[in-house]
Amino acid sequence: MVTAVVLMKVTRQQINEVAQKLVEIKGIAEVYSVGGQYDLVAIIRVASNEKMADVITNQLLGVAGIEDTETLLAFQAFSKLDLADIFAIGSEA
Repeated sequence: MVTAVVLMKVTRQQINEVAQKLVEIKGIAEVYSVGGQYDLVAIIRVASNEKMADVITNQLLGVAGIEDTETLLAFQAFSKLDLADIFAIGSEA
């Protein structure tokens, strides 16, 4: 699994519209509206580098309102949630 975090600056009047279009793109797992210098953050999870390239270079280009992006490729994931799920296997809730 290849994961990337894409930070986006979006035309102010189109933030909600852009977010809705992004979540419809296969490979984009989550989209967050955030405060700070960026407007939206998208989490992309795909099976290969080729699919990541397609989402970033082809799919995102088709979404009007995105002014600028910065893509961060993830090398390793650290998550308490994942660890909790692993240790909960076979236990009763």
